[in-house]
Amino acid sequence: MSGTWNRKLHKSIISHCELCPRRCGVDRLEDKLGYCGAGSSVEIFRYAPHYGEEPPISGQNGSGTVFFSRCTLKCVYCQNFPWSQEGKGESCSILKLTEIFRSLAEKGCHNWNLVSPTPWLPMIREALEVLKHDGVSIPVVYNTSGFERDRILAENQGLADIYLVDLRYSRDESAQEGSGVAGYVGIARKAVEEMWRQTGPLRLDSDGIAVCGVICRLLILPGRTREVMDNLQWLAETFGPDMAVSVMSQYTPAYKASKMPGWNRTVNREEYEEIRVAVEEIGLNQGWMQDFGGYTSRDLIGFEMSSMVQSE
Repeated sequence: MSGTWNRKLHKSIISHCELCPRRCGVDRLEDKLGYCGAGSSVEIFRYAPHYGEEPPISGQNGSGTVFFSRCTLKCVYCQNFPWSQEGKGESCSILKLTEIFRSLAEKGCHNWNLVSPTPWLPMIREALEVLKHDGVSIPVVYNTSGFERDRILAENQGLADIYLVDLRYSRDESAQEGSGVAGYVGIARKAVEEMWRQTGPLRLDSDGIAVCGVICRLLILPGRTREVMDNLQWLAETFGPDMAVSVMSQYTPAYKASKMPGWNRTVNREEYEEIRVAVEEIGLNQGWMQDFGGYTSRDLIGFEMSSMVQSE
């Protein structure tokens, strides 16, 4: 696959953008902006080795994480709001993106971790094709909210080795209130099914580092423990005991949530214990559960993170 062909392809795709389920259809080449606000040039807020992901992702050397600007959701509690919602970040060329990926591989990172990559898929593919041609390759982690078109995932089969996917809600009413999206549940579950079809269960190398598969994240939201349990049950029934799950208790009422009743508090002990018991009873074989009051590194919170800074 040549770089020239890739440039033609990605320009064709973003000239009528339907990469996410919103399918805005705008011509990003002509500076028309859809829901997420992504234009014709890749925007990145930060890239660095990251040590705060699940153990098989971060390992000892860190996950080569690229925080892309823009997002297809509008979560009222988003910790990354300066770049996901407000669009902070720097534009970069395909060449620059390629060199970012190359630098993370040279640092010894276990993988390339693409955070909110959907609006930038054609550009990412082009950059990775250049590196593949140069013989530079490490696993690709597709780190997503779960709001994905299963068709686009299928068309991009082979891009991701590991899917690190959120399953936020089991009720569309909560998705609308919390993330400004209709129909999230059906869309996200179809996406997880497609991810599983492509990669199957999580597989690790001899050092315990992920090489392929799916990890499904479930964030405990205040007052919505039933939704986490519903999703755990759906995962177990749909994929069996080998689906790896990561249950997170780190919810923080950031951004707009601090002023919204029902969203303006952290998860309490009773809610946490309810989920802990459910995780034990449901019989999934692989996964992690954050401790109560789970520590959230300040590096993960948007207003504490410096733009385009590399960690050494």
